[in-house]
Amino acid sequence: MAPSKTKHAKQACVIPGGFTVLSLQFSTDSVAQHKICVKEHRVRAEKTTQRPLDRTLFVLNIPPYCSEGVIKELFSQFGPVQSVELREKPGSFEHSGPKLAKYFTPAQKQGFRVGYIVFQKAISITAVKSHPHDVPLVVSTEQRPVWTGLQKWIHQYKQSFAQPDKLQEAVDTFMQDYDKRKEEEAERQKEEAEEQLEDEEGWVKVTRGKSGTKTRPHSEVSNQKALQKESRKRKRKELMNFYTWQHRNTQKEHIAELRKKFEEDKQRIALLRAQRKFRPY
Repeated sequence: MAPSKTKHAKQACVIPGGFTVLSLQFSTDSVAQHKICVKEHRVRAEKTTQRPLDRTLFVLNIPPYCSEGVIKELFSQFGPVQSVELREKPGSFEHSGPKLAKYFTPAQKQGFRVGYIVFQKAISITAVKSHPHDVPLVVSTEQRPVWTGLQKWIHQYKQSFAQPDKLQEAVDTFMQDYDKRKEEEAERQKEEAEEQLEDEEGWVKVTRGKSGTKTRPHSEVSNQKALQKESRKRKRKELMNFYTWQHRNTQKEHIAELRKKFEEDKQRIALLRAQRKFRPY
């Protein structure tokens, strides 16, 4: 007896490699569907809190019209989403410093991308992997419309104009964070300089550090002082071959020494010829 089609209609589609295939449909009126592959993100070498191993979903073949906000809204039906990260190709998490405002970030390349979705609960990963293959995820709905084509270009064009008050606010916020980081860096260097005191003879005073930290006898300040001390020693030494006449005399002495050795070798060869013991080979 042939198996019933309705029995397998609500099953998830798992392909080799452990990926689960999900169907994307741009809108309810669309006929074509797009396929994405999802898999639980488990990389032992990556020990970062931004991608916890038990709550991170790795997604392949994300279409260009899906932004981070669209992906977050799309997968929120499986559980609350903590963060979404879209990249051009898979890779480890890289902290690129403070997050800049949209006015100072370059435009991203348009194309299919990969994504890392972090859920707040681990059970959401199981819900995504068990989603039926024949039930597509609708991207654009009346509640969350997604613009494409001419409407998207018009929206991007309008958003490209920066309002002076918002731009000034973003600049002020960035400069405040920059000044704060500079003050913290200067304070840290000052503390290191005070902890690692070096006297004139080159001895380093090792002091007790804070609880849970290791003292570093060779700090950046002490290394700079040691380099300065070595440069002063080299300056005190006599400068050799500094003047042109010194260099010329050195060359003359070297040539005279070579000529002397050449004459000695000629005399030794002549003596061997006279004694009939000359063996050139």
